[in-house]
Amino acid sequence: MRYIFTCLIAIMLFSCTDEKKQETLKTGTYRAVLEVQDKEELPFIFEVESPTKLKIFNAEEVIEVDEVEYRNDSIFIKAPVFEGYFAGVFEDDFAIKGTFIKESLDRVVPFYAQYERLERFYASNSANKSVTGIWETVFSKGIEGEEYIAKGIFKQEGDKVTGTFRTTTGDYRYLEGVMDGNKLKLSTFDGAHAFLFTAIVTDSTMEGSFYSGNHWKEPFVAKRNEAYELPSANDLTFLKDGYDSLEFSFPDENGNMVSLNDERFENKVVIVQIMGTWCPNCLDESKYYTKFYQANAERGVEIVALAFEYAKTEEKAFNSINRLREKLNISYPILLAQYGTSDKAKAQEKLPMLNHVLSYPTSIFVDKTGKVRKIHTGFNGPATGKKYEDFKTEFEGFIDALLAE
Repeated sequence: MRYIFTCLIAIMLFSCTDEKKQETLKTGTYRAVLEVQDKEELPFIFEVESPTKLKIFNAEEVIEVDEVEYRNDSIFIKAPVFEGYFAGVFEDDFAIKGTFIKESLDRVVPFYAQYERLERFYASNSANKSVTGIWETVFSKGIEGEEYIAKGIFKQEGDKVTGTFRTTTGDYRYLEGVMDGNKLKLSTFDGAHAFLFTAIVTDSTMEGSFYSGNHWKEPFVAKRNEAYELPSANDLTFLKDGYDSLEFSFPDENGNMVSLNDERFENKVVIVQIMGTWCPNCLDESKYYTKFYQANAERGVEIVALAFEYAKTEEKAFNSINRLREKLNISYPILLAQYGTSDKAKAQEKLPMLNHVLSYPTSIFVDKTGKVRKIHTGFNGPATGKKYEDFKTEFEGFIDALLAE
């Protein structure tokens, strides 16, 4: 697969001639499309501010990109924080054709982008159904070992739809799309995940498919239920019998082994963040934790992140960690707990006192005496609206209570 990546880049770099003038992104709006399974298209919109700066839009989310490189008639666009990048060549009318690449996972997704295309989805029919409201959802229903629940939260104005699916471990980001007759189409692209949801909708049900890039597809079903709630995120992960504390020792970027027994954590309230630099929900959580830590470190609060990376080497894993740290200005330690895989069963082996590692991220709250007081599975980010605000209120109140002890 590494050979394939090399060939893809070589073709783009050397297929052009010296006589061909180098092209750059034109200021304005582009519609990009990733090609997924079943001949479906996963679209998103980006706006070019200058040849080296652009913004990706997903509903209320705006992602700023400033790593754009040109080589002859080829263009390389690197997503912020995350590993994935676009490699493409310019065609006529400022169009771009190429691939979205995640090397550590050996994934390549074809894409194209067209200039001055303003609509994310082009609806063929006027909307004749509305998805506004709460939907009790099951993904991979009836498939042993794969089934899981979610809560769909959507708002529709005309044929335009925004919202998300919340799961027990997080959310599916800022989704944006249309109701085309009775067919729902939603997508998001954040640099790490490329999600597409399609479904046939009735007044009270929906049935459809969830695509992640071109490597994953699963069915889902949903029914209207305005009273539906997911299980509490505080009850899903817990310490096994016989344990009341957390123990680990992992290296930082300088090779220093760090544990909760270190002096910096003594008599402090500590939040241990299980995360990965590849994880968008972890990114949302890290943004919030960074601001909280900057405002509260002097009160006796510490945060330490344990990174579980799928990068294939330790060096690449630390490169990703340092890139995240620099982008977000993170001042709390990020330790490398694992590299080469983000497998949750492997992660649980590193922290055997936990019943399981169910989600990236997971936050473990440790009091001043070193006892684990609460474990919060997942993170409901800004895309979840009120749930995000409720989380912040609960989080800050709980930290205040621990500091007061």
